Amino acid sequence: MKMKQIAVIGAGSMGHQIAMLSALAGFDTYVQDVRPNALGEAKDKLEQIMAKWVNKDKISEQEKAEAFERLSFTTDLREAAGEADLVIEAVVEKLDVKREVFAQLNEIVPSHTVLATNSSTIVSSLIADVVSRPEKVCNMHFFYPPLVMDCVEVVKGEHTSQETAESAMDVCRALNRTAVLLEKEISGFIANRILFAIQKEAVSLYEGGYADFKDIDKITRKALSHPIGPFELMDLSGIDVGCYVMQQQYNETGDPANLPPRTMTEKVEAGELGRKTGKGFYTYETKVNQ
Repeated sequence: MKMKQIAVIGAGSMGHQIAMLSALAGFDTYVQDVRPNALGEAKDKLEQIMAKWVNKDKISEQEKAEAFERLSFTTDLREAAGEADLVIEAVVEKLDVKREVFAQLNEIVPSHTVLATNSSTIVSSLIADVVSRPEKVCNMHFFYPPLVMDCVEVVKGEHTSQETAESAMDVCRALNRTAVLLEKEISGFIANRILFAIQKEAVSLYEGGYADFKDIDKITRKALSHPIGPFELMDLSGIDVGCYVMQQQYNETGDPANLPPRTMTEKVEAGELGRKTGKGFYTYETKVNQ
C-alpha cells in the first residue's frame, strides 16, 4: 500500500523535525501535541530552520512553502491520526506514557495503519500488547537532530510482520534517510548501546576524579576522532532523556549497573538538562527551543 498521510505524535525536539522530513518528502503530515505552546514553538523553530535552508540553497522558497502547506499542527489526536497510513510516536521516553498513547491510537487509526515508536531504547514489544493488531507495530528510531542525521533504525519485534517492517523501511527511503533493519529486538538497539557504553565509562572516569569532563571530551574528540565528546552529546540530547533511558533499562533488567549515575541525576534535579535549558555540563548563551 502506498502511504500518503503520516502523523507524528509529540512536537518536541524529535517530533517536529520528523514531521518536517515527512512534509518535505511530499506526505500530508500532522504533528500532534497536547500542549498548544509546544506546537507554537515547534512551528516557530521549523520556520527558522527552513529559512536557513533557503538561504543556504538547500531548498527553494517554493519548496519551503509547499512543505508547510502539507504540514498541520493540532492538539486533537483523532484529527492527526484518524486517516493516517503511518503514525510515528515521539512523546517523552517513558513506557507508561507511550502505552497510553498507543492504546488511544488503537481506537482511532484505520486497520491498515502502521504504528511506530521513535523510542531510542524501549522495544515495541513492551507496547504492542495494548493494540489489537500488534503485527502493525515496530520501532522507527530517528537520530537527533532528524533533519540532519541520515540514519533510522527500524526494529522488528516477534510481533512485527515483514510487511510492516518493509513499509517502515520504504518510508525512511522516501524521507531520504538511510534505513537499517534490526531483525531482533534489544533494548537500546545498536547505536545507543555503543554510545551508552562510552557514556557510562566517561561518567565513571569523571566521578573517579581521573580527569575533568571537558578533558574527557577533548580526548574523545582528538584521540578517537568523535565529532563531539560524551558530555557534549549528553547536553545536546538532554541529560534528562539519558536518565529516562537508563531508568527504563534498569526497570527491564534489575541490574543496578543500569541505573543513572549520581552526576546525571544531580543535574536533572537541578534542572540543568543541557542545551535546552541553557546549562548542563556546559553553559550555553541561549536555550534551545524543543
